[in-house]
Amino acid sequence: MKKMKKIFLPIAFICLPAASFATPQISEHILSNGLKVLVQEDHRSPVAVSQVWYKVGSSYEPNGITGISHMLEHTMFKGTDKHPAGEFSRIIAQNGGEENAFTGQDYTAYFQTMAASKLAVSFELEADRMRHLNILPEELKKELEVVTEERRMRTEDNPQAKMAEQFAAMAYTSSPYKNPIIGWPSDIAAYTAPDLQAWYQRWYAPNNATLVVVGDVKTSDVFELAQQYFGELQPSDIVPLKPQVEMPQQGVRKMTMKVPAKLPSVVLAYHVPTLKTAKDESEVYALEVLAGVLDGGNSARLSATLIRGKQIAVAASAGYNMGSRLDDLFELEGTPAEGKTVLDVEAALKHEIAQLQAKLIEPAELDRIKAQVLAGQVYQRDSNFYQAMQLGMMETIGLGWQKSGEYVSKINQVTAEQVRAVAQKYLIEDHLNIAYLEPQKINVSQK
Repeated sequence: MKKMKKIFLPIAFICLPAASFATPQISEHILSNGLKVLVQEDHRSPVAVSQVWYKVGSSYEPNGITGISHMLEHTMFKGTDKHPAGEFSRIIAQNGGEENAFTGQDYTAYFQTMAASKLAVSFELEADRMRHLNILPEELKKELEVVTEERRMRTEDNPQAKMAEQFAAMAYTSSPYKNPIIGWPSDIAAYTAPDLQAWYQRWYAPNNATLVVVGDVKTSDVFELAQQYFGELQPSDIVPLKPQVEMPQQGVRKMTMKVPAKLPSVVLAYHVPTLKTAKDESEVYALEVLAGVLDGGNSARLSATLIRGKQIAVAASAGYNMGSRLDDLFELEGTPAEGKTVLDVEAALKHEIAQLQAKLIEPAELDRIKAQVLAGQVYQRDSNFYQAMQLGMMETIGLGWQKSGEYVSKINQVTAEQVRAVAQKYLIEDHLNIAYLEPQKINVSQK
């Protein structure tokens, strides 16, 4: 089955004036068993996206069973008494639909895109596997081989992914974000059917899920269908997770990764708050704009200075995910140009940070940054899938779906002084983590 393992949802960095957006109408209904249903009508085409989001991902997992949320995602396609293995995908395809699933650090989600008139097909299938999944040892054995191969292809044979995995394990100490979404190899090898069954019973319940529908539907009809197919499912006693707070970092951490690769690279990362964890959420939006200043298109500073200007790097980027359940990282990455080293790139990236800490962004640059990415935001708003994902993600990480509607106005309120302040507060040496990728000779036989 096709998979999308780690979905990075860049809530677009910037925006144009709020007047450029028409606020979508979103309706909420909670069934008696706790299932939250969100509906956004969009009648531009006769299709609908249906997504079921569960509040469980790799950050919920204790040591010893890392990756089990991802493994359960695979298992969810292995059938129930009513719909044996393979039937789910066959029925969706037979009805002209597409389906997939993904696991993240803070959620697991399943989705279908199909003709709006076929929404009941999607609901019937999802409701069935929400509480009636069969987890058979023989099927688990097959999927263990699939996941092991997936890990080899996506991580073991990918230098950048391999370094990212090791980097996270260094950058975090007590946060569960230190573990890979796909899991550590020894944990994957040791999964049993009872392990999967226990995880399924613990988290897969209507009162731990959100059903999101965006498309050519009538809200009242969706609520009726949700009651018809999900209403009889029994809730579970969901025990909240214990707090898992990252210990404050007190000095630079560095690592070198030696793996077969073609090019060297360097990653710098600083611990920063997110919308879920920040005491002052204006800092989060300022960090979002800061990421845009550095890497918001061809006119952004990293591209204009490091790549085209000084020609220190052939690639340079900055990234920040404000939509995480726990504190996250503000990352910068670069690949040196010919004749340059990772230390040259590191120094150049630090210089750009120092400039932001020392000088206010000029009004024209700030306005340009706020305006540029709206094109991307408008394009994403054109997508039923993206709109549904924004609602599902915000709801599942605990912020509430309403938060997605605040983005434009909050970004437009960010000032140059706030951008400088967050650079001075968070992008500091004692909170810095650095990883160097040192290429080793590629064995031709391993290609």
